Amino acid sequence: MIPVIGGLAINLALGLAIVTIILHVFYLRSGDGRLFLSGQRAALTVSLLSILATLILTQLLISSNFDVDYVAHYTSLETPFIYKITALWAGQSGSLLFWLFTLSVYAVITIFQNQRSQHKIMPWVMIVMTTVQLFFLILINFVSNPFIPTEADFVVVNGLGLNPLLQNITMAIHPPMLYLGYVGFTVPFAFSIAAMAQRDMNALWMRTVRQWLLFVWLMLSIGIILGGWWAYQELGWGGYWAWDPVENASFMPWLTGTALLHSIIIQEKKDMLKVWNMTLIIITFTLCIFGTFLTRSGVMSSVHSFTASSLGPIFLGFVFLILVVSFLLLYNRKSFLRSEKRIESFTSRESGFLFNNVVFIVMCFAVFWGTIFPVISEAVRGTKITVGAPFFNQVNIPIGLILLLLTGVGPLLVWRRTSNQSFIRNFTTPIVMGLVTALVLYIFNIRGYVLVSFSLSAFVLTTIGYEFFRGIRSRMISQKENPFIAFWRLIRKNRSRYGGYIVHVGIVLMFVGFTGHSFDSEKEFGLKKGESEHLSGYSFTLYNIREEERPNHYAYIADLVVADASSGKSFIKLHPEKRIYFHRNPNPERRQPHSELDIYSTIKKDIYSIFNSVDLENEVAYLKIMINPLVNWVWYGGYLFVLGTLVALWPPRKVKS
Repeated sequence: MIPVIGGLAINLALGLAIVTIILHVFYLRSGDGRLFLSGQRAALTVSLLSILATLILTQLLISSNFDVDYVAHYTSLETPFIYKITALWAGQSGSLLFWLFTLSVYAVITIFQNQRSQHKIMPWVMIVMTTVQLFFLILINFVSNPFIPTEADFVVVNGLGLNPLLQNITMAIHPPMLYLGYVGFTVPFAFSIAAMAQRDMNALWMRTVRQWLLFVWLMLSIGIILGGWWAYQELGWGGYWAWDPVENASFMPWLTGTALLHSIIIQEKKDMLKVWNMTLIIITFTLCIFGTFLTRSGVMSSVHSFTASSLGPIFLGFVFLILVVSFLLLYNRKSFLRSEKRIESFTSRESGFLFNNVVFIVMCFAVFWGTIFPVISEAVRGTKITVGAPFFNQVNIPIGLILLLLTGVGPLLVWRRTSNQSFIRNFTTPIVMGLVTALVLYIFNIRGYVLVSFSLSAFVLTTIGYEFFRGIRSRMISQKENPFIAFWRLIRKNRSRYGGYIVHVGIVLMFVGFTGHSFDSEKEFGLKKGESEHLSGYSFTLYNIREEERPNHYAYIADLVVADASSGKSFIKLHPEKRIYFHRNPNPERRQPHSELDIYSTIKKDIYSIFNSVDLENEVAYLKIMINPLVNWVWYGGYLFVLGTLVALWPPRKVKS
């Protein structure tokens, strides 16, 4: 009965979505307030029905109701509770429903938050958001329904269980964060289309869009960082970013969204780049839909994509529709969006932001082209050409270094025009620090992009430190505050600016971590009990191979002692595992082996251990050990990245009248 209610909920939501759009169209033609209220209530009902359907599917997963085909495919009786919940977004139909759920939550918030303050453009906002909901409701009802029952003549005693790669706590957080980012870009897109349709570009609209952009960009950023952490912890190759198509799918809207966050500052302060910003919003939202297509269509193989389907043409059609309608509207409103002001100088902050935008777009295009080229090649020539990490690294490392440079240059430029005196005064110390760093690295025989990256990092950190120093010193002189109070109040009164600087510091730390990858070392070997191997000044001794049976898997555990090779002093034990999931399944082909690695982390390096396989007859464990210098700086930078964004997002204290 409960699955029937879930199916009925999405059926009703589909019909009401059509009604919602019709009511708002008639309101815009007639101005009858009753139609607006009816349309708003219908929009809320669509969202609430979608939320209800998602909650029902979640309950079915938790209760292991194998009468539903989706539940039988992605859970089992042995699946832990938390992973029964995460199974919601493990498969195609569930992930589409979760997309709709997230959008519906956003829609409810948007309606209640803006129904009075943005009354003029809200009908268009709801038309756009409901249209996107309608697209996903069509997919869920007619193409990929999560409430389809299992075959009537087939009794399911137990489900297939969740993919072992997804049975990681990070996967309970990573996909929802990505969805909050992906789906969240619908809101600023809807407001932008509404503003163009109504020819309304007021300051309140801009503030609303900017806050939404900052929030969803933060969610997408957290999702990407967590995805890297999951890959590092779970996939067993010692890295966190492989330029995988699905990784690229999340990275591309992040790049355009980051460009938009920078250029929208110019629009707010100087009333410029309106057409450019509208273009970026359209492209960013389109890339989010395109990313969902890459993730769920099955057109590209990926370790992050766990489903294959025939949804590709439908998604591409929707992408085409978005682009055509949006850019036709933009073309029609270009005179309304045109600004009389122009960038006055190459050495202005406006120019720095615009150049920053161009570099972001160039990188996005490089990633986009490298991602879709195999598909284009297969379609045109009949052969698929693989575009791997070497291509992306070769193209994007120089672009990334340019972005790192601009991260340091931007704060030192002033609005309109930077005088020669200011230029020399602001840039002298950071340039000297960068050159000194380069000289020291050169002396220690460090060359190439590693030298450039570390030198630019020193340059950027100096510029940001200089900005904080100037602000603190100014408050100490003018307000007679001590340095700590001055620092706190400086950030509190300029959250957006100094929150952005904290984000930039986080990016620098991440670049340090990225650069550390060039010093990685690894070794594969087999060990019997009591035998040792050496790597990068460490010895690894196998002292035991254990076996454990757990609720949903069987584990072989290699107990390793890690010691300093020169002194022989042991300092840590590692316990990588070789797991066999669904080991009780009578069909051996259903049993899934999985390596659960163990990592010893310090600020300087990680010791990364993988249990590849075991020879029980000869009691040999086959292991892979990796030494990854500075990798934790990526995660430290991620923490600062998130902190800075939260500072920028934090609402200012309301002044009592």
